[in-house]
Amino acid sequence: MSDETQGESDFYALPGDLMMWILIISELVVFGAGLMAFMAMRLTDPAGFSAAQGHLNATAAGINTIVLVTSGWLAALALKAGEAGQVMRVRLLLAGASALGVLFLWIKGMEYAGKAAEGINFETHTFFTFYYLLTGFHALHVLAGIVILALVGWKASPRNLEVGTAFWHMVDLVWVLLFPIIYLLR
Repeated sequence: MSDETQGESDFYALPGDLMMWILIISELVVFGAGLMAFMAMRLTDPAGFSAAQGHLNATAAGINTIVLVTSGWLAALALKAGEAGQVMRVRLLLAGASALGVLFLWIKGMEYAGKAAEGINFETHTFFTFYYLLTGFHALHVLAGIVILALVGWKASPRNLEVGTAFWHMVDLVWVLLFPIIYLLR
């Protein structure tokens, strides 16, 4: 097989659906651009960003990281169960992954409520403008992922599982990037 033919077969060997991969890549580009803009703005006001970051709850965000990564693990197990034809196990694992997604959103909502109680909003500081935009956009993706996992559980075909879990893993990946940059990097 020539290198060109091998490259083409690798392309067609991607799990899931090409359109989902286009969506995932475009979403990663959008989040990447947002994070780059965040970092660029941080360079213009490091003291202000550090002071604003002090208002975040890194412990809650760390718990949310564990919650979301665990949900990704359950989604991966669901994919394996689907390959073994274990439909009920797939549904239970996807329900668990979705429930952890709901827990993630609840924790994030509590964090937002805490910021609102402190009088912190989009206009408080540039840091919070980016914080709300990036984490809010991510939360919308978590919500979309929960819906996708529910649909996949309902129609648990191998292709649906590959597509749905690929999206869910993108949501995990984005949070794994957002968490240290927004909450930990000083």
